[in-house]
Amino acid sequence: MAGEVSGDMHGSVLIKKLLSRDAELSISGIGGDMMIAAGMEALYHIKDFSFLGITEVVKHLPFIREVQQKLLDIIDKRNIHTVLLIDYPGFNLNFAKKLKKRNIKVLYYISPQLWAWGSHRVKKIKQRIDRLFVVFPFEVDFFRKHGIKAEFVGHPLVERLEKYEFEPRSDFFKNIGLDENAEILLLMPGSRKHEVELILPELIKAGKELESKFNITPVIAATENFDDSFYRNIGKDSEVKIVRGYNYELLKYSKFGIIKSGTSTLEAGLLRLPFIVVYKTSLITYLIAKRLVNLDSLSLVNIVTKRKIVLELLQDEVNKNEIVKAVSSYLSDESKVNNLVGKLFMIKNLLVEENKQIDLVTNILEEIYAS
Repeated sequence: MAGEVSGDMHGSVLIKKLLSRDAELSISGIGGDMMIAAGMEALYHIKDFSFLGITEVVKHLPFIREVQQKLLDIIDKRNIHTVLLIDYPGFNLNFAKKLKKRNIKVLYYISPQLWAWGSHRVKKIKQRIDRLFVVFPFEVDFFRKHGIKAEFVGHPLVERLEKYEFEPRSDFFKNIGLDENAEILLLMPGSRKHEVELILPELIKAGKELESKFNITPVIAATENFDDSFYRNIGKDSEVKIVRGYNYELLKYSKFGIIKSGTSTLEAGLLRLPFIVVYKTSLITYLIAKRLVNLDSLSLVNIVTKRKIVLELLQDEVNKNEIVKAVSSYLSDESKVNNLVGKLFMIKNLLVEENKQIDLVTNILEEIYAS
């Protein structure tokens, strides 16, 4: 059960490994193109869940209830006995409650970030989750303090990036229609419809100004969830280049990035792309979240390193003038860029520290066979 692009990516790797160990497994659920290609039967596609924020969720509650009921009917009909939840806590933790009433074994991979949102969800984890697999070392201690056994399995992005075969720079630039000597300003507005609509307009306006100021080419990293017309409409038919299917090449070969808070910030950090973080949601969602979140930073790079490494622009700060000002301060000062890149080197070591990784696939299979 994944609900967004990052979960689809991590889930696809997991499905491939599970099926390589036991080809007889039958895997169904919610996912995207990557999980489907890996061998999962899609009961729903993640593009159906591309809403963000409290107000958006409330608006979609009838749809969410309908989906959960249909999933429960399928689970009953097929006698499915094990469910693996991947991130996406708003939907997954609620669904886990319904699963436990049916005595379904519930595993959770990439756990809810309770260390960010406070401990009010800890009881839910205790009551609804049988096995918890976490991807940040510090999460183990957090959950242990609350009486929950969590197992650190290493962050999947580290392995994924180590094994990823990047296209050569010259081939990549040729494929996306840019001169190899061009410098790219990467715009990553997220994968959810609501967040893209809020963030991208200001990124495009800032990108155009930065292009004329520094001769740098803005490029939008598009998700498979939306076609080009979606981005063109948001940008009022802007001529900013749209590229999809090359996110890692974009992160590797771009000169600078403006990236929406989320998994992409960790990917950028691991690939040592200098960048700033942007985040904007509805005012109601933001005000509620501000009261609940126990963090000084939103970027995973800053959270993992426990340092203010990358600059964050939030809510009203996500406007053309503030973005241009922030990015210009880096593009006009090479030493500042080099300093940022140097600090990004520490991230990988933190995500594999102490060599405490366990075989996630083995643990999942043990739970399946025991059911």
